[in-house]
Amino acid sequence: MGEFIRVDDVEKYYGKGKNVTKAVDRISMEIQKGEFTGIMGASGSGKTTLLNLMATVDQVTSGHIYYGETDITGLNEDELAEFRKKNLGFVFQDFNLLDTLTMKENVELAMSLCSHSKREIETRSGEMLKRLGISQIADKFPYEVSGGQKQRCACARALINRPKIVFADEPTGALDSKSARMLLETFSEMNTQMGATILMVTHDAFSASYCERILFLKDGQIFHELIKGGRTRKEFLNQILDVLSLTGGDLDAE
Repeated sequence: MGEFIRVDDVEKYYGKGKNVTKAVDRISMEIQKGEFTGIMGASGSGKTTLLNLMATVDQVTSGHIYYGETDITGLNEDELAEFRKKNLGFVFQDFNLLDTLTMKENVELAMSLCSHSKREIETRSGEMLKRLGISQIADKFPYEVSGGQKQRCACARALINRPKIVFADEPTGALDSKSARMLLETFSEMNTQMGATILMVTHDAFSASYCERILFLKDGQIFHELIKGGRTRKEFLNQILDVLSLTGGDLDAE
């Protein structure tokens, strides 16, 4: 697998005949290994569709998506399932933790699906829980822990198979501001300390200010890009807000 992901002239249409909607309109972009990238845009701008195409959840109408040398647009269902399992991690808005499993078991489940040895699963899950600061609640069930701890568990589960990239679609959408900040700080740590490559879709400028780079979508196309560079998060936030005001302010501001 190469160093980056390349989206090459990708289009996605829905519907037929006169009722065709162009959700993604000839987008080309690259993501480097270890980048924390955000995708922003108003509802209907194509941001979730783009994420779903890159995450193999949806298929392109035309164009290609390369992970290193692998063109995922040419894989069949079984190959896609295998690719997803080995290379991709997901953090969902509602965490998707199983209530009947302990926190540790929730994290281990992702690994057991990839047929690792029991010993390796034990070691790696213990390590991951420790790195994300939740070892002390390893044997508790989701209903016994806080929202912030659930998120950290969801992040541990997303990282346990050492994915090439972690996808997060509006991960702070259902959270209060304190939990949202905790999750975003966890993402930053995953990115800077563990080298995780993260792609996050968000409509929230505060969340986006944690990214290193942001792509702004409008009508299925990338119309602007911002790179944080040496700016503080506050300076970057102000820049993001400036760009959002250019999109006609039709973002669901929080």
